[in-house]
Amino acid sequence: MKKKITFVIGGCRSGKSSFALNQANKIQANSLERKNKYFIATSVPSDSELEKRVEKHQKDRGEGWYTIEEPVRIYEKINQYSPTAGVILVDCLTLWVSNLLFHSYDQTQIDEAVNYLENSLDQCECPVFLVSNEVGTGIVPENKLARQFRDIAGFVNQRMANIADTVVMTVAGIDVQIKPRF
Repeated sequence: MKKKITFVIGGCRSGKSSFALNQANKIQANSLERKNKYFIATSVPSDSELEKRVEKHQKDRGEGWYTIEEPVRIYEKINQYSPTAGVILVDCLTLWVSNLLFHSYDQTQIDEAVNYLENSLDQCECPVFLVSNEVGTGIVPENKLARQFRDIAGFVNQRMANIADTVVMTVAGIDVQIKPRF
């Protein structure tokens, strides 16, 4: 099976998660070798509303998806599960950045985590879909932590877009392929 990294980026409620899931299911449906589908969830539900969202997403995925909850060391889970996976979907990298900041990662540790992620994707034995929020089209945040988050998320998005085979942006439920360029 040919490895392929697809990076899906878009604003909140733009349809990026649905697009990534639909594409991941198409790849899986065409694979006769590996049947395991892994969803690496970076969300840490902190209230009942978010718990309901997580439940809805799990129902939307349907049967056959194994959910791996990992807020920080997503690269370890990619390494662990890719040998048996038909496809891996990571949703989402902006929550991952938030989790790194919450766990008091400094810039050096964040750079190291991104390097680990890139290495795990390079060594991955199956197609991977990465989902992230576009953070660079809004206003400049008013506080230091929010600006730090935006800057780091933008940096992570650039790095993932650079190594991805395909980059798709979703806007109002419409997918627009932006890499490879025509």
